[in-house]
Amino acid sequence: MSVRIITDSASDMSPAEHPALAVLPLSVTFGTDVYMDGVDIDHQRFYEMLVERDELPKTGQVNPYAFSQAIAEVRETGDEAVIITVGAKLSGTNQSARTALAEAPGGDVYVVDSNNVTLGERILVEYALRLVDEGRSAAQIAAAVEAVRDRVVVIGLLETLEYLVRGGRLSAAAGAVGTLLNVKPVVAVEDGLIVQLGKARGSKNGRNLLNQKVEKAGGIDFSMPLALGYTGLSDAVLKKYIEDSAALWAGHTEGELPVHTIGATIGTHVGPGAVAVAFFQPAN
Repeated sequence: MSVRIITDSASDMSPAEHPALAVLPLSVTFGTDVYMDGVDIDHQRFYEMLVERDELPKTGQVNPYAFSQAIAEVRETGDEAVIITVGAKLSGTNQSARTALAEAPGGDVYVVDSNNVTLGERILVEYALRLVDEGRSAAQIAAAVEAVRDRVVVIGLLETLEYLVRGGRLSAAAGAVGTLLNVKPVVAVEDGLIVQLGKARGSKNGRNLLNQKVEKAGGIDFSMPLALGYTGLSDAVLKKYIEDSAALWAGHTEGELPVHTIGATIGTHVGPGAVAVAFFQPAN
């Protein structure tokens, strides 16, 4: 009997990353065109369309049927599974997983709310996969992931206010003033929700504020998974951030740091040019 880890595409992961990993896609809708995230639209095409199209896309949760199918496949092979989803406060995907499991209960499948999204969800899944490789049971993995969940820190720096305005999360007037002043918001995931931590004038000040927030969190536990990411088609902003923040990485060179693209679930709302880092705080 082996253990599989099932997650959703809000984690911005691919099943090719680990033999025990399955990724269920959220939907991405541009107008009347519906795509399955990571299946028939990749991150590059998503950002091309985000820039090209007038309307903002919408993302849709994974439905219970998809989870039911995934659970059935696990049981057909006599395996166990841990399902780790995007935070329940951000998406109905976690409830879909719980609904599917309630319809076919059993002690071989566990559902964990990551209380996070994108890179934060990713590093919890990576931690779970590490435990799979160590031979832990599904019950042990689910408990271990829940035990470290509150140590996850996700902090990001936005390049533009345009998509917050277009999505109705910021007034047009506030967006215009912010753009004029070259304001760069710093955001984080706190208690399962995306919140604004502060604003900085210009990219350099934004990067400094980002670093201050990392230091305030107590630094990075490099014994645990770490992820850096960017939205859009270019990683230039992220490379600049890594270069300017060398002191944070405890001797890790740029090529050693795990860099990923951030997909539709967050990219829809922040647009291209954003950078983020997700890490575990040191254990107390």
